[in-house]
Amino acid sequence: MNQQDAIQYVSENEIIGIKAGLQRDTFLDVWMVVVNNRIFARSWGFAERSWYNSFLQDPLGQIQCGDSILHINAYIPTDLNDLTDRINTAYLTKYSTRKYARPITEQQHVEKTMEFVILDKISNQI
Repeated sequence: MNQQDAIQYVSENEIIGIKAGLQRDTFLDVWMVVVNNRIFARSWGFAERSWYNSFLQDPLGQIQCGDSILHINAYIPTDLNDLTDRINTAYLTKYSTRKYARPITEQQHVEKTMEFVILDKISNQI
């Protein structure tokens, strides 16, 4: 599975598994959206050990797309301000029947937006 396959999977599925850092044993289920052929997620919780805060310490991790586990690089997009409205719309469209769709577009969650880029190999980041 490559970046385009992952983008398609994220577009078509509501729940995506994520591991922040390479030391965790299990995947956490999160909502992800695709905007401009890029994958984004927002942290719901604000715990010190959240996936978001873990990625701030170490940008390497993994996402699970069906049976495929892909290595990722996570970062705060430099163009987040330009993309916020489109990311909000993507969340509201994709998760329209979920009660947390509207709240995840609030500023406190917008500030916890990360982008994920699929790595061909982990050594690509090093």
